[in-house]
Amino acid sequence: MNTLKQQWFGNIRGDVLAGITVALALIPEAIAFSIIAGVDPMVGLYASITIAIVISIAGGRPGMISAATGAMAVLMVGLVKDYGVEYLFAATILTGIIQFILGIFKVGRFITFVPHSVLTGFVNALAILIFMAQLTHFTGANWIMYAMVAGTLGIIYILPRFFKSVPAPLIAIVIMTIITALLHLDVKTVGDMGNLTSTLPMFHLPNIDWSLNTLMILLPYSFTMALVGLLESLLTATIVDEMTETKSSKNREVRGQGIANFVNGLFGGMGGCAMIGQSVINVKSGGRGRLSTFTAGAFLAILLLLLSGVVKEVPMGALVGVMFMVCIGTFDWSSIKNIARVPRAEAFVMVVTVAIVVYTHDLSIGVMVGVVLSVLHFGWKQTKIRVQAIEEQGQKVYRVHGPFFFGSSSRFVDEFNAEADPQEITIDFGGSHIWDNTAVVAIGKVKFKYAKLGKTVHLRGLNEESSRLLEKSGFASAGGHGS
Repeated sequence: MNTLKQQWFGNIRGDVLAGITVALALIPEAIAFSIIAGVDPMVGLYASITIAIVISIAGGRPGMISAATGAMAVLMVGLVKDYGVEYLFAATILTGIIQFILGIFKVGRFITFVPHSVLTGFVNALAILIFMAQLTHFTGANWIMYAMVAGTLGIIYILPRFFKSVPAPLIAIVIMTIITALLHLDVKTVGDMGNLTSTLPMFHLPNIDWSLNTLMILLPYSFTMALVGLLESLLTATIVDEMTETKSSKNREVRGQGIANFVNGLFGGMGGCAMIGQSVINVKSGGRGRLSTFTAGAFLAILLLLLSGVVKEVPMGALVGVMFMVCIGTFDWSSIKNIARVPRAEAFVMVVTVAIVVYTHDLSIGVMVGVVLSVLHFGWKQTKIRVQAIEEQGQKVYRVHGPFFFGSSSRFVDEFNAEADPQEITIDFGGSHIWDNTAVVAIGKVKFKYAKLGKTVHLRGLNEESSRLLEKSGFASAGGHGS
C-alpha cells in the first residue's frame, strides 16, 4: 500500500504538471500517426486517451507514457486499406489479448537478453527518427517558424536556471501560443494537422463478422502488433528505469499493455504502446509516478472536450521545439565519444542497429538484427575452447577450458592425436561445462578414435550437470572414472 500510495500521490505537483505538458505534445503525434494508419485523427487521439489512463493503473513502469505510436501505425495500413477501420478496432482487441497471454507466460524477462549496444542503438535511432519526423513541419514554413522553434528551445534550456516550479516545456508552449494569438502570426497550428471534435471515446463493439475466417484475417496483424508493441514498450521501460534510477515490473508491463490495448479497441482507438519521446518529456518535466501518465490521458480528454478551440491555436513551432528537446535528451551522446573505446564488435552492432532502424523506420527489425549479431558474436567468442595436453604423474592428461557446446565441438575433436598418444589418457573437464548433445557426441567420437586403436579414455572433473548429461546419453561411469 505504501508503494502504491507513493506511485500515485508521492509527487502530485510534479506529476500533474508533467502530465499536462505530455498531453499537449501527444496531440500532433496522435494525429500524425492516425494519418499514417489511414484513419480519422480522432482514432489516434482516442487511443492516446484510453491507453494512457488504463496503463497508468495496469502498467508496471510508473511515469512511462503509452499512447498511439508510429511503430504500430505502420503495421495497420494494409488492414485498414483492405478491410476498414472496424477491423482495426477488432485487431487492437486481439492484440491486447495476445499481449496479456504473453504476460502470463512472463515474456518480460526476455528483455534482459537485449545487449547494451542494441539498446544504445535503439535509443539513438529513435532520436534520429523523432528529429526527422519534425522536419516535415518546416515544409513551406516562413522565418517565424524557425524563430519560434529557437525561442522554444531557448525557454526550455535557459528558464530552469532561474525557475523550476513549472516544467519549462509547458511554459514554452503557453508563451508561444499567447504570442501567436496576440500577434496573429501566420504559422502552422495544431488545427492545421487535422479535424478535432469535442467528443470523448465511447464504448463501441467492432461492427464486423465475428467468425473463424475473420480471426484468420486479424491474427497476422494482431500478432505482429503485439510483438512490436511489447518490444518498444519493454525497451522504453528499460530506458526510463535508467533515467529515474528505479526498477519496474516488466511482466506486469506486458500484461498492462495487453489490458490497455484490449480496452482501447473497445473504445474506438488504434493500437498503441510505450512512447520514448513522450516518456522523456514526462521524466524531464518532473513526472515520476502513475499520476503523471493518468494526467496525460485525462487532460488530453479535457482538452478535446472543453478546450479544443484553444488547442487548435497551439503553434506547431512550439511543439516541434519540445520534440527537438526530446531528440537532444534521448540521444546517447556518450556513445559517440566512447565509440573508439568500446569493443569493435559492440560498436558495429550499435551502428548497424541505428542504420537499419533509420533506413526501414522499423524499430523491431533493427533491434532483432542487433540482437542476432550480438548472439553470433557471443557464440563466436565462446567457440574458443582450449585443450591443453600435460604430463601428470606419468600419465597424459588433456585439460579442457571454456564452454563446450556445438560451436566448439569440432575444435575439441581436432585437439587429440590418438595414434601418438599412450594406451591410456585422461580428459579433465574441471575447467569446462558440457552444454548440449553435440558436445556429448564429440566426446564419443574421441573415445571411438582411441577405442579403434585399443586405447582407453578416462573422463574426470565433470560437474553435476555435465555428468548427468553424459549419463543420459549412455556413457558409463560419467562421473569421472569410466572409459
